[in-house]
Amino acid sequence: MFKAAPNPPDTDPIPYDAALEPQNIKEATERAINFYLNPSALKTSKPTRKTGKIYLIDPTVDDETLLVEAYESLSSASDMATPYTPNAMFQVNPQTDTESLLANACESLASASVMLCDFAGMLEGPHRQTLLGIAQVVMLGELAVNQALEHVAGVPSP
Repeated sequence: MFKAAPNPPDTDPIPYDAALEPQNIKEATERAINFYLNPSALKTSKPTRKTGKIYLIDPTVDDETLLVEAYESLSSASDMATPYTPNAMFQVNPQTDTESLLANACESLASASVMLCDFAGMLEGPHRQTLLGIAQVVMLGELAVNQALEHVAGVPSP
């Protein structure tokens, strides 16, 4: 006997996908509708910044020790055989309060850390590892300055 159409190919059954559950589909549909028709129903709160758990600064350490450690961690990258002489071209206004100075230093260190990591992404091998090590030293200095800023500003650490 001749068949006009061949048998259909053997196929595997559709695998289970949790996203296709009716409850998940309903929730996704509601989110999509609220996104376009009722934006106020969506959460508009800023996501909280999660602090890293790798490096923690002891909250009992006094401000002077934190500042000394931050200075030493930043100056360790330079040659320690030569004494440090401040640059005479740029000076900090002596009337600037400590909180503003620490906030500016923290932002500068954060920017330097980002620039170092971006530049390290363009390198390979030992040069990349060296640059990432420098970025880590800068980040540790940033953490120390940030902790000192929290002590000065009176903001509790998370």
